[in-house]
Amino acid sequence: MVRRKGNKEERQEALRRYLRNNPFATDEELAEKFKVSIPTIRLDRLALGIPEVRERIMAMAREARSRMRGVTAEELVGDLVELQPGIMGISILEVTPQMLVQPAGVARGHYLFAQAHSLALATAGAEVVLTSSARVRYRRPVYAGERVIARAMVKVKKDSTCLVSVHSRVNGEIVFKGQFIIITPENIKGSQREAPTI
Repeated sequence: MVRRKGNKEERQEALRRYLRNNPFATDEELAEKFKVSIPTIRLDRLALGIPEVRERIMAMAREARSRMRGVTAEELVGDLVELQPGIMGISILEVTPQMLVQPAGVARGHYLFAQAHSLALATAGAEVVLTSSARVRYRRPVYAGERVIARAMVKVKKDSTCLVSVHSRVNGEIVFKGQFIIITPENIKGSQREAPTI
């Protein structure tokens, strides 16, 4: 009995560490990772005081939205779950049947683009954000029920322009890549500068 208790404590500590680095993991994914049943994972989470994935995401989203500038919550595609303006951002998009091309059953590309693009704008971290150019690549189709996790990173920042790179993944596999050049003019009204070509 003592040995089993030790295994349980070790598993719970490993679970805590894993969720610190992978906060979007579902109970099903955790059960597979730790080779235990889903009810065991739920009991472990309860014992550790860790909420289920939806609650974790909602809490992170509230905090991230409070730091958002330049993009409204209505313009954002996907759930913003982490944002460090001018540095990085993360959003999650659950693919629903309404997003699919029928009869193929794959997500329409503009949803993946919109998730990445709106995340890039939010990550730029300025009051005014304009897209100068975008280079995108779709790596594989995305299907109903899949969860797309997009991570944006500001790669280069020079004057009022920044390059934001976005990688979107499903279960760790890259499904979409985008690079966005975002212009963040300090003051558009009253500015005598020419508008950038888009």
